[in-house]
Amino acid sequence: MITVQAPAKINLFLKIIGKRPDGYHELETLMQKVALYDELELSIINGPGIVLSCPDTDLPEDERNIAFRAAQLFLSSIGKKEQGVRITLHKQIPMAAGLGGGSSDAAAVLKGLNQLFQANCSTEELAAIGLQLGADVPLFIYDYPAAWATGIGEQLKAVKPLCGFKALLVNPGIAVSTQWAYQTFSQTAERIKLTEGTTPFTLSNLLLQVEQPSSIRLLQELYNDLEAVTAARYNVISTLKERLLVAGASGALMSGSGSTVFGLFANIKTEQAKQCCQELKKEYGQTYLVELLQ
Repeated sequence: MITVQAPAKINLFLKIIGKRPDGYHELETLMQKVALYDELELSIINGPGIVLSCPDTDLPEDERNIAFRAAQLFLSSIGKKEQGVRITLHKQIPMAAGLGGGSSDAAAVLKGLNQLFQANCSTEELAAIGLQLGADVPLFIYDYPAAWATGIGEQLKAVKPLCGFKALLVNPGIAVSTQWAYQTFSQTAERIKLTEGTTPFTLSNLLLQVEQPSSIRLLQELYNDLEAVTAARYNVISTLKERLLVAGASGALMSGSGSTVFGLFANIKTEQAKQCCQELKKEYGQTYLVELLQ
């Protein structure tokens, strides 16, 4: 048996450029991994089949779970359909929260099984398998602590991670469908004339020119196209952002399609961050003060 960790991510910047004919959205996003982890135990069992357990959650334990599908796809890819795998998934990353937990779990399964079966699949091969499961999965296959992602999120460029800050994550307990968020954005995007030919207004040129954008510039550029969509439906998003900023965060933003909101606290304000974390945790159980992966 082996144990693997699956980190969460936050989006420091997310701009939707256009919608492809296949329904996927083209985007440009800056993703930063954080030290909040799910843990997965993987072992080989006698006979074929996937046995998945997710204790203390209401997660499905069959094909509806991306970790289950990841194991199926991996075994099929290496020609080991007759083999069986047991997976125990210990969740800590909030679900349907904009933190990439499901995608990270899938990547952890692929990487762990590659090790367990000594399959010697390359990182690129695992990323290609992961892309079949979801656009965010390749991010977690690679060991980049931070990455600039384009396309549907699968084209990755490693960038130096943001440093000098801790992230205070607050999940208000609202599960947000990624599909709903993107569809709703598309339906309302005519007001900003979103078309397939739109010239990206993004950080991409900045990232190509410098190895690491300055912290000050990044804090000025914190942006998420999906935030307005989700916040319009759930007022708590805007409320949490304001509370984090008032408590001393240098910047605050909703991650992904939500509903998690994060505040970036400079290391010199760690005590303020801890106090804010304690206060918010009284109201929102899924509140975490975490390091940014480096």
